[in-house]
Amino acid sequence: MAIIEELRTPLYFAAGTADLAVQQAKKVPGLIEQIAAEAPARIDAVRKTDPKAVQDKVADRAKEAQATVQSKLAEVVGSLDTDLKKLGETAQDLALRGVGVAAEYAVKAREKYEEVAAHGEEAVKAWRGEMAEEITEIAVVVEPEPEAKPAAKAETKAEEPAAEAPKSTRKTTARKPVAKKTVAAEK
Repeated sequence: MAIIEELRTPLYFAAGTADLAVQQAKKVPGLIEQIAAEAPARIDAVRKTDPKAVQDKVADRAKEAQATVQSKLAEVVGSLDTDLKKLGETAQDLALRGVGVAAEYAVKAREKYEEVAAHGEEAVKAWRGEMAEEITEIAVVVEPEPEAKPAAKAETKAEEPAAEAPKSTRKTTARKPVAKKTVAAEK
């Protein structure tokens, strides 16, 4: 049975992915309408912008970025430790941290995979209509059918009027026809 589950999980993952994609695709028309409504104002703002002002802004930011990079580089080079043993330990420490981070992301990826697979299983059940079957199964568990009674009690029960039968038995059990006694059987 475990093999079947291992085969079903990727299929449920695919179904869950498809269902989530459909849900996201349903949002696209609203986004298109929003973009279409905002586009004229944005295009107008771009047309009114002075190219010289934009060029000056970009040049100022480039100078700031260059100054920041140079100061950070000087800081790193100034604090660079030339001791090879310490550099090796630092590299090993960084590698171990990287392995830990990779393992953490692998666990998170597995959890998301299982979450999407569970979503896919629910989507498949909904597509098949199995939710109604599960509700029926729950109803049977909550209100079980009456137990079978011995033959002598069943005959006396069948001869009693229907008004005396409890409500739950009237709904779930059909009345059996009373066997007619023949004259030869009475003698």
